[in-house]
Amino acid sequence: MQGSIARRTWLVVPLYNEGQVVREVILQARAVFPNIVCVDDGSSDNSADEAAAAGAVVVKHPINLGQGAALQTGLDYAMSDPSAEFFVTFDSDGQHGLDDALAMVTRLSEEPVDVIIGSRFLDGRTKPGRIKKVVLKLAVIFENVSTGVRLTDAHNGLRALNRRAVSVIRIEQNRMAHASEIVAKIGQNKLRYAEHPVHIIYTDYSRAKGQSVWNLVNILNDLIFK
Repeated sequence: MQGSIARRTWLVVPLYNEGQVVREVILQARAVFPNIVCVDDGSSDNSADEAAAAGAVVVKHPINLGQGAALQTGLDYAMSDPSAEFFVTFDSDGQHGLDDALAMVTRLSEEPVDVIIGSRFLDGRTKPGRIKKVVLKLAVIFENVSTGVRLTDAHNGLRALNRRAVSVIRIEQNRMAHASEIVAKIGQNKLRYAEHPVHIIYTDYSRAKGQSVWNLVNILNDLIFK
């Protein structure tokens, strides 16, 4: 049953300068999900070659446009497969768990929902730093008030969507504000949604390159002054 669901699913992976780790991430992912598209968003390293060597389809942006643009390009590519029913946005740096992704898609296939959004705050597996946790909680408050979509983790990149959701959510915010935009469009289009507990894996590698907590300021700036 789960194997059949995985074959009807596309992993959509934005990719930017992750040449050190992306081959292993994709190799592990393809053991569960055979259909993976990586969108190389103008990387200056060998990310695209490493992803292709691991068996992913690679679509390239000639210049860096931002994660939102990469996700939209990847979703467009995956939607061109008429047999695809489910779509998972998945990070290229090893922070997302395949067990979580498969559980989310399984729920999507069984429950009357269009979107399953991962939350690192529904169980105790994820251990974000104190400042990061505060910033993420503030983002949740902002999203709940501004969109009417009630979430516990508004900026989690692990999401599972069905065809209906992907067809109505068009990502126009190219950079990090796309996460807020997706939540807003879930509310605007009255999509059925649920959350799922996920484990975000903070490795030494991801911590070394991780986003500054001050990116919240940039997200709000993009949303307010777009």
